[in-house]
Amino acid sequence: MTSPGEPAAENSSNRRKWTDLGPRFASAAVLVALTATALYIGSYVFSAVVGAVFAGAYREWETMVMRAPITPVGMLLIGLVALSGLVFPLIGAMGSIGIIAVACLIAIAARGEGMWWRVGGLVVFGAIILSALLMRGDTIAGVWAGVYLGTVVWMTDSAAFFTGRQIGGEKLAPDISPSKTWSGALGGLALGTSAGLLFWIFINDSPWWIGLVLSLVISVLGQLGDLCESAVKRHFRVKDSGDIIPGHGGLMDRLDSLTFGVMFVLLVGAAHGGFGAVAEGLLFW
Repeated sequence: MTSPGEPAAENSSNRRKWTDLGPRFASAAVLVALTATALYIGSYVFSAVVGAVFAGAYREWETMVMRAPITPVGMLLIGLVALSGLVFPLIGAMGSIGIIAVACLIAIAARGEGMWWRVGGLVVFGAIILSALLMRGDTIAGVWAGVYLGTVVWMTDSAAFFTGRQIGGEKLAPDISPSKTWSGALGGLALGTSAGLLFWIFINDSPWWIGLVLSLVISVLGQLGDLCESAVKRHFRVKDSGDIIPGHGGLMDRLDSLTFGVMFVLLVGAAHGGFGAVAEGLLFW
């Protein structure tokens, strides 16, 4: 028999479970507005924002993998990550790649216990920056491609968050991320894929099934990126990569779902339309 105090305790627990909704919504609104504005303007503005945001994410990575406060070498590497985005409109992809290569050489020369983690982070963040900038390009198709990618990823994240909290159930990967459930993963997959397909149909007349497949893959890759970041954080025994975004944690915690998705967009778009028309190659078949 249930004691009189148990329902009240359960209700109190449920209320606490949703107390972070306010900060999450407010932070998400600011992030969406900033991203949409930079994406629409493009050129130097988008490049600067992408470079700065992922330099901030790399700063969290640097702190985590080196297990120490930021050193002068670390600050130099953070600056080079930001610069790799900023120079893209001036000297193109090869300039961005060259700057990341220099950063990797500096990290290797500096040595240290976390040297290869440093290098791995530079390569990954450099690849994300380059993928995002090549996707945006300098045409309106780049705006649509960015909105499409963001729609799938953020709808997947949101549905996984709410479904997982509301339904709960069997854990998805308890050894990596104890809070993630199969119900959340399936809910995220369903809404992310559906939202992506609807947006695909709205923006063009390419075959619907291509939009379905692409949306499904991006949704799965978004959740895989989240799990990969969780695995790295577990390895280094940290809960959140940072606390810069209220209700979300660090920049890495917010951007991890984009990691594999934006690289997939680059590969598909470049394979179909070439590196000079990534967005067109992704969207128009």
